[in-house]
Amino acid sequence: MDRISRHSAAAEHGSAKLGELPEWNLSDLYSGMDAPELKRDIERADAQAKAFESRWKGTLAAEAERGAEGCLGEALKAYEQIEELIGRIVSYAGLIYAANTADPLRAKFYGDVQEKMTDASAHLLFFALELNQIDDALLEKALAEDPLFGHYRPWVLDLRKDKPYQLEDRVEQLFHEKSVTGRGAWNRLFDETMTELRFTIDGEELTLEPTLNRLQDADGEVRRKAAEALAATFSRHLRTFTLITNTLAKDKEISDRWRGFKDIADSRHLANRVEPSVVDALAGAVRDAYPRLSHRYYRMKARWLGMDVMSHWDRNAPLPETPQATIAWNDAKNTVLSAYHRFSPQMADIARTFFDRNWIDAPVRPGKSPGAFAHPTVPSVHPYVLLNYMGKPRDVMTLAHELGHGVHQVLAAGQGALMASTPLTLAETASVFGEMLTFRSLLDATTDKRERKAMLAQKVEDMINTVVRQIAFYEFERKVHTERRKGELTADRIGEFWLEVQAESLGPAIRLREGYETFWTYIPHFIHSPFYVYAYAFGDCLVNSLYAVYRESEKGFQEKYFEMLKAGGTKHHSELLRPFGLDASDPAFWQIGLGVISGLIDELEALD
Repeated sequence: MDRISRHSAAAEHGSAKLGELPEWNLSDLYSGMDAPELKRDIERADAQAKAFESRWKGTLAAEAERGAEGCLGEALKAYEQIEELIGRIVSYAGLIYAANTADPLRAKFYGDVQEKMTDASAHLLFFALELNQIDDALLEKALAEDPLFGHYRPWVLDLRKDKPYQLEDRVEQLFHEKSVTGRGAWNRLFDETMTELRFTIDGEELTLEPTLNRLQDADGEVRRKAAEALAATFSRHLRTFTLITNTLAKDKEISDRWRGFKDIADSRHLANRVEPSVVDALAGAVRDAYPRLSHRYYRMKARWLGMDVMSHWDRNAPLPETPQATIAWNDAKNTVLSAYHRFSPQMADIARTFFDRNWIDAPVRPGKSPGAFAHPTVPSVHPYVLLNYMGKPRDVMTLAHELGHGVHQVLAAGQGALMASTPLTLAETASVFGEMLTFRSLLDATTDKRERKAMLAQKVEDMINTVVRQIAFYEFERKVHTERRKGELTADRIGEFWLEVQAESLGPAIRLREGYETFWTYIPHFIHSPFYVYAYAFGDCLVNSLYAVYRESEKGFQEKYFEMLKAGGTKHHSELLRPFGLDASDPAFWQIGLGVISGLIDELEALD
């Protein structure tokens, strides 16, 4: 069982105030990096992929044409089983690595597994390509007549959307195999560089997460020193981050050009199964709302803090009314589970399993991946959640957020390995809804005016960070990728783009001090998933609209909500939202979600 020593973790990072923090038990995947069953599965995945290729390559279209009974269903079922096996292996390697990216043994293990599974999955590439070469009428006939194949109808129809952008088999194979030494290698360099960064504050060396955490400190000097330490370290590594960004942007441009994507974000929109016009409407609505959301809120916050203008390191400063007590792990657990239970006992029961069975890794450790995530692994196992829990109110909301993902992944698992995964635009639905449930539960129980103001302010800030900040990130990426098509970008030019979008989104109440031009360097989504960021704004506005429906009429909502989560990736956003009377293609839809944020700011103004 690959677990970090509970004693050493507690000794180095434990806190009596936090209580005992859980570390995940990955033995449901494999018992260790050297486990015989893992070695056996790696060999089995390779052998099965080769056998699948030998059996089906070059025959799919011919067998469909002659109407070979059940052939496509049989092939697709076998394909899914191999994908699940590969997914299990890769998930384990990724989680082992995330727990300590600084460990050379784990890094080697992760790299070796990636290479082996990339080689194995290369033998499966032909399948999707050949399926898309089958005539539409023949494919529809097979979907109608073969029950097993028909089960995968949503996946097959989704696959057809990729058809215009597919390349010749050998080119696809080259792209796939070169990903290990291309995009994958640059992603790994970014991760390992970020893990090794140290930030010096008053002689103390800190990793990224504790340093970022100081930007939420009540003491302005602590915030300033943290911001300056971040800028100093980012500046020293600016050459590396600039090279990574330029290389990956060029890599994407090459891929987009070969595949025939016109707009720099079209490949992401296709992967998200969302129309570009819907994203454009979202981004435009949020930009137009900057003055009445972020600009208005930060003007109020500057006044509350006794400042004419805040520096960038004051953006997430707590209000004087904000309780400063550290929130123990058990209190955070009970807070989230209680909020989930009020909405649905079943939802709370699923979330409780994550605690009971050690599916969560919570402590901050040197080498551990920063941030937080919920990894779905594969449907035959279960998700795992990674946190860096430090007892802040935002950490409680992060727990609620990631458990929302976890609940969603558990419910969608019934769709199987190929159809459980949800497009990014909908993947944030359950997580943001979980946050909203937790926030509303706490707010409803708060009668003290000062505490209520602090809670409302923190929620507004979280929403601004999720909607306004992420759309600003999206605009930043658009600038970077558009300019990269003309040639390499200097660090100064990237910094200019960053300052432009941040100044526009944050407004005149925040002054961007020297050094802030480097803060683009630590955002992992720019590296791992270009244009991912708008999915957060999409999810937040969608959840705001969903929650408004829930508050107006709770009867029957939970059942419809669970059906939406269980659908996984089998339905388009229009189908999923229809039972709630919502339509994301209607420009007015985004105004509903943005109106919720504006309404909370109105409430804050009334309390002021």
